[in-house]
Amino acid sequence: MSQPLKIHYFDNNATTRIAPEVADAMIPFLREFWGNPSSAYGFGAQVNRHVENAREKVAALIHADPKEITFTSCGTESNNSAIHSALLTTGKNHVITTAVEHSANINFGEHLKKQGYDVTFLPVEGDGSLDLHRLEQAIRPDTAIVSVMYANNETGVIFPIEEVAAICRSRGVLCHTDAVQVPGKLPIDVKQLGVDFLSLSAHKLHAPKGIGMLYVKRRTRYQPYVIGGHQERGRRGGTEGVPNIVAFGRAAELAMSTLEDENTRVRGLRDRLENHVLRQIPNTIRNGAKKPRLPNTTNIAFDFVEAEAVLLLLDQIGICASSGSACTTGSLDPSHVLSAMGISPMRARGSIRFSLGIYNTEEDVDYLIQHLPPIIQKLRDISPLNPDHPDNDQYDIVGARSKHEQEMALGKDTH
Repeated sequence: MSQPLKIHYFDNNATTRIAPEVADAMIPFLREFWGNPSSAYGFGAQVNRHVENAREKVAALIHADPKEITFTSCGTESNNSAIHSALLTTGKNHVITTAVEHSANINFGEHLKKQGYDVTFLPVEGDGSLDLHRLEQAIRPDTAIVSVMYANNETGVIFPIEEVAAICRSRGVLCHTDAVQVPGKLPIDVKQLGVDFLSLSAHKLHAPKGIGMLYVKRRTRYQPYVIGGHQERGRRGGTEGVPNIVAFGRAAELAMSTLEDENTRVRGLRDRLENHVLRQIPNTIRNGAKKPRLPNTTNIAFDFVEAEAVLLLLDQIGICASSGSACTTGSLDPSHVLSAMGISPMRARGSIRFSLGIYNTEEDVDYLIQHLPPIIQKLRDISPLNPDHPDNDQYDIVGARSKHEQEMALGKDTH
């Protein structure tokens, strides 16, 4: 019998392995403390104390008051809830977000437009950064909320949320940030940021799927998105998922302890991977700003190949990576993030995101940089997109490309 293929995982922005310490913390609440935390009797109250203890730990992760933490099912629900509440409590009908947000914001924005609301999707620069002057100009008297992600899930580019929040305050507009990709990688202090709402999702920091969090700044008016019982101080109906909440609390503790590792060892692994690929594989380029950027993320375009073909061959040898957000996997369209950055459809379809984590090793990176170059070369040898392909004498090397991409294709910029 053949040995199972060892997994080399480079898709931590999609989801993370559950930490052993987190799994251990969950088990008692699956076997022993299974009571309903909203029950009046002692068994339920005992469970509720653990829920509140977890709330304190999650609050500490972002330097918030525990009373400002509402547990949700995921980051998507948290994002939707913040925007929904702002529209209802302000009575205004305009939302501002960016064109590179997670689909939780992009698709909710499109949904709101169908309901008669006005939504502005701010464009970004070629490196994925946001021009704050555009934001200032976009705010109107009827703007209810500005929602800008803390760090992009595909490129790792970090947005100036403190400055965004300051602009919002000066104009009397609520501010929300989707910070799902940040915990464990960067410190988060909601008081310093000055936001009114902040979203997290536990499965991005080594806890289970199915549990998220919405920070609601004290004295911020809030209208629940999920209507039901009195759970979460009336802010979110539905019986609490105690094992997952406890797991989130334990993961929050661990995330604070891994900040140094993420910003030294993991960053070093990411840089080694990125630098090797850009040096050793011709016609490659990093998508997005080099910094400020999450320490674990690199998004690289490989000209003349389709990312899906590359990912298929990587998968066959146990390497997990992605062509963008897991929430858009299966879409035939190029990444909306890369498209918003002005990257051509051809190049966007040849782009791959590698996102590392605390469980990645030197061996993982060695394995990837050993096997990736021959895979790219193999696919380029048979690719009709390749100008060196024997059947491609008439290939237009500058067709449908930006000036920068034309120069790169002509050999003026290979990195």
